[in-house]
Parts: sequence; C-alpha cells; structure tokens
Amino acid sequence: MNKPELLVTPTNVDDILPLIDAGADAFVIGEQRYGLRIAGEFSREDVEKVIAIAHEKGKKVYVAMTALFHNDKVPELGGYLEFVDHAGADAVIFGDPAVLMAAKEAAPNLPLHWDTEKLATNWYTCNYWGRKGAKRAVAAREINMDAIIEMKEHAEVEIEVQVHGMLNMFQSKRSLLGNYFEYQGKSLEVQNRKYEKDMFLHDKERGNKYPVFEDENGTHIMSPADLCIIDELQDLIEAGVDSFKIDGILQSPEYIYAVTKLYRQAIDTCVEDPDAYEDMKNEWVEKIEEIQPPHRPLDTGFFFKETVY
Repeated sequence: MNKPELLVTPTNVDDILPLIDAGADAFVIGEQRYGLRIAGEFSREDVEKVIAIAHEKGKKVYVAMTALFHNDKVPELGGYLEFVDHAGADAVIFGDPAVLMAAKEAAPNLPLHWDTEKLATNWYTCNYWGRKGAKRAVAAREINMDAIIEMKEHAEVEIEVQVHGMLNMFQSKRSLLGNYFEYQGKSLEVQNRKYEKDMFLHDKERGNKYPVFEDENGTHIMSPADLCIIDELQDLIEAGVDSFKIDGILQSPEYIYAVTKLYRQAIDTCVEDPDAYEDMKNEWVEKIEEIQPPHRPLDTGFFFKETVY
C-alpha cells in the first residue's frame, strides 16, 4: 500500500521546521498577488528560504499561482514563473490556463499541478489537463468518496484530495465588504490573516458563522464547518490517492501543527496496520475536537453525499 504525501499550508517561514517535525511531506506557499486563499503571505525572499529549508530536509514545496488573471497581470506571469523555477520549487499550482501557457515559454520543465477547487469532478477532465502538461490534478471539494476513487482508478495524473480544513463557498473579484462600508461613509480595514479581526456572516436560523475575508483577489466566503476525515482515510489510501492536503487558512500555526501531527500518525498507522487504524481513528477525531475553535464544528464535507445545487 502506497503512502500518500501529507501536504500542508504554513502561515510563515517559521512554521516550516515545526511542521516537518510534525510529519509534513510538502508545503503550499505563495503570495496573494498570484495565489487564491493561501494560509500565509510569502515574499520572493520567503519562497527562497522555504525551499532551501524544505529541500535540506528532503521535503517538497509547491508555489500557488491559482488566481484568475486579468489582462493587466498576464505580462507578469512569465517573470514570476522564471523566479519560481530558479528558486527550485517542486511545482506550481495553477487553475487559469494563462499560467500553463506562460510556463511553456518561461519555465517549460517546471512541474504543474492543476487546481481550480471546483472543476475537477471527473477523471476525463483531469487527464485532459494532464495531456496539456499538468502532473497532478486536485479533486473538486464537492464530489464524494466513490467519485474520487473512480477518478484515481482512471487518472493518468497524480490525484490530490483535501482531507481537512475550510472549504471555499463563494468568491467575488470585487471587494464587497470594503465597498459596502465605503458606501456608508465608514472606513474599514479588512485583513484576512489577522485572527483578532476575523469577520463573519451570521446565519441565525441555522446557527452558522461563515468566515469572510478580502485580499487582492476580492471577497471570499468560507464554509461554516471544517472538513475532517482523519477517520475515513483508508479507502482513499487503498485507492492510491497521491496526496492528502490539510488547508490551514485562517487557522493558527499551533492548530496547523497539531492537526498535521495527528494526520501523520493516522496515515502511517493506516498504511502499516489497518486494524490498528480502525481501533484508533475515533481517538484522533476526539483530539482534533479538543483543539477545534468553538464556532468551527467538524464535518465530512461532501465525501458521503451528493452535491446539491
């Protein structure tokens, strides 16, 4: 049984060594100018530092270029891809075909991972992007376990699956919150990574709180619960899924560290002794529940249900 990669999202350079100690195999980093909903802002200097630290420990680094690019940013893509390639990144994550086109000219040997969060719902589409040059496809967060397993069975590319963290529900290119408060004549600073300034949409009828933040890419509304399938990994591991992602957006470094450590234990146990995994999985869920923010319940996302539009 192959052991999947454990992929995590650090918030800053100082997170890297602790997360390696916790068991992370790879990291997603980037800057909001090019990447959507990344857990922390990483300058070019930071990217170089992270790659150097990770490679020294035998780990991988993927740089996010997952934004939807308008005409004004297209001329920048080649230069940033050249930088990422020269820095030694193990792959670039993209959703917009503009990145793929720019990479063919600026960094033709740089591996590419295709991730639109929503569109990878079947293996045929994954293979389409594989034949265009992608090495990996990231499964849509809204498909169930059976669909993921079938996707992996037919895929010609690596398959990555998010196993923990927030899910994005809505994005607008516009700064909806900032524009609203400006219209009211109020001054508002919207900062998505200062935990003491989190903003929420309240759904009193259902008792839900939806995290909202704004960055250079617009307004983002996130799920009211955190995905957690630490107790449902066995079928995905047996199917040969290549990478499990923990998304730490809007979480503290301490939380990301603790969750990474628990998933490392769960993956290793499941691969080495499935019966022991079965015996221990509820204990791992309980440990995550102990550190879970009070307003963030855990659920299994769409893994065991169909998407309802």
